[in-house]
Amino acid sequence: MIIGACTLELMIYETNSLKEKRHVIKSIIERIKSRFNVSIAEVDFNDKWRKALIGISCVTNNSKHADQMIGKVIKFIERDSRVEIVDYNIEIL
Repeated sequence: MIIGACTLELMIYETNSLKEKRHVIKSIIERIKSRFNVSIAEVDFNDKWRKALIGISCVTNNSKHADQMIGKVIKFIERDSRVEIVDYNIEIL
């Protein structure tokens, strides 16, 4: 069993409240859940308006497949103009 895990630090520039931030992050999370077979959640910076830390994981039997899945999710988020990926960390266990 291979586990792919990734944390993404995001900046959300157009939000002025936690409510607006939650709307953007929830939208991104739901779109990813519907398109990819991964688990995803906001894991830190819950009280910051313009910052979010997203955790993503997938389970597979091939490390190359895990890396590809995480890569596809990162590219999907990069195409979203509402957020910018500041930093990310990928682990294949």
